[in-house]
Amino acid sequence: MKITITGASGFVGTNLEDYLNPAHEIEPMCVRYISNQQFEIKTNVLIHLAGKAHDLKKVSKPIDYYEANCELTKQLFDAFLLSEAKVFIFMSTVKAAADTVTKILTEDVVPNPKTHYGIAKQQAEQYILSKELLSGKRVYILRPCMIHGPGNKGNLNLIYQLVSKGLPWPLGAFENQRSFLSINNLCFVIKELLENESIPSGVYQVADDKPLSTNELIQLLGTTLVKKCYIFYIPSSWIRKIAKFGDYLHFPLNSERLQKLTENYVVSNQKIVLAIGKPLPIDTKTGLLQTFESFKIKK
Repeated sequence: MKITITGASGFVGTNLEDYLNPAHEIEPMCVRYISNQQFEIKTNVLIHLAGKAHDLKKVSKPIDYYEANCELTKQLFDAFLLSEAKVFIFMSTVKAAADTVTKILTEDVVPNPKTHYGIAKQQAEQYILSKELLSGKRVYILRPCMIHGPGNKGNLNLIYQLVSKGLPWPLGAFENQRSFLSINNLCFVIKELLENESIPSGVYQVADDKPLSTNELIQLLGTTLVKKCYIFYIPSSWIRKIAKFGDYLHFPLNSERLQKLTENYVVSNQKIVLAIGKPLPIDTKTGLLQTFESFKIKK
């Protein structure tokens, strides 16, 4: 199967290409938004990973998110509809559904994104879902939660760097449960979507089976580093004040990162697991341990 992947040089793209090779022929496609441009798709599949993620330094303009995450997606999807390609996979985000979660997030929720990032992804989703599909074409919108794995440079790497230096974890007072997604599980899901024609088109959340608290993450890090990890229970009100200073002084800890590290955000993966008809290959703790081990090797 010939597969076009946008964003192939990114974290997800590089891991996905390794996962799909050599069973499938991969053609990376470099894209960026230009008004009125048209694409030509000559492969069997288009996997659209390219886009603009959260900007923790707050230097991006709102229009950057809408052009990269919505308008570019429209152009690529239009090209897919006019092509002979049979499968389109769009990498959206759970943030297109909700910025905060009180119980368990499912695909049935009425989307209510609050950030330009989430709103732009949601607008792209709406555009895709508004189009009628020709017979034989399949379209999947994936909403992953926090993805991690070898090569990841996000918040999990920040936690690792802190604990590996023997510094205490200062956010113990935050009681939370959140879902994670191993890159291996994400690649497994995409491969199943490509190869199993019986899986219906639609919106699917992707997450590992069980959520964990941030404090449990610290304990897993202790297992990886073979050392005792210290957790400080500093009042959460103090931590939030420090994070607000970080918003202006560009500290490693700012309000957005604090939310990502400590929020309750539990995502259901029941719909995608039932559609595939197979369990995900890696459990939550095993996937996180693999990611932490990769940080150790890199160091």
